[in-house]
Amino acid sequence: ILAEARWLAGQGVRELVLVSENSTSYGKDLGNLRLLEDVLPALASTPGIDRVRISYLQPAELRPGLIEVIASTPGVAPYFDLSFQHASGPVLRAMRRFGDRERFLTLLDQIREKSPQAGVRSNFIVGFPGETATDLKELELFLGSAGLDAIGIFGYSDEDGTEAASLPGQLDGAEVARRVEEFADLADELMAQRAGDRLGETIDVLIEEDTGDGRYEGRAAHQAPEVDGVTTVSTTTRLAAGAMVPAVVTGSDGVDLTAELR
Repeated sequence: ILAEARWLAGQGVRELVLVSENSTSYGKDLGNLRLLEDVLPALASTPGIDRVRISYLQPAELRPGLIEVIASTPGVAPYFDLSFQHASGPVLRAMRRFGDRERFLTLLDQIREKSPQAGVRSNFIVGFPGETATDLKELELFLGSAGLDAIGIFGYSDEDGTEAASLPGQLDGAEVARRVEEFADLADELMAQRAGDRLGETIDVLIEEDTGDGRYEGRAAHQAPEVDGVTTVSTTTRLAAGAMVPAVVTGSDGVDLTAELR
């Protein structure tokens, strides 16, 4: 991994994104559950690399030491892509997953205690077999309190050979679609509110494109490529793709931000 990072930096890459099915499991097969806590700072110190981002973290495995490294290591984006999937304890147990609304909010408090501006994204499944109105209310309450920067809403669908396909309480496709639409609308509203909360923040923007008229499109630390929105920086200073620049957030449109070079 470190050798590839050095090679990528030599090709002009400025941000590294680590992706796996469960990044918090890294090191288990190598006999070191804390290995990620060593790898992230090493990647961030690679000459030419300005930002390291890690995706797909399991809440149940997000140790305090790893939170500390992600939240406070220079060059590591304070970005937490957490696989919550739901916020109702009974639904999560049916999914064979950990957590509930209270535990997840406590985890977010721990993260923001270390890094108040940390970006957080997650995906959620609605329409899981047996999901009740009470379960949906738990999810609604969680989303309203969590302050997530990016929220993905997906509908449950059967996969052959999975345990869930044989569970009681299967919902018809129309009802699942209705729940997806309802929560997707809520997610859009909450993400726009969260983006608005960043007005006045100073953010580091990785410039990706000159869009003309003194505007440059890039991404802040809480914005992963292609999925979390973009930041448009206005300046009379000429900027090059790959530059990391400080900017003050001046506006928002949905999940996208506008900012001025500081």
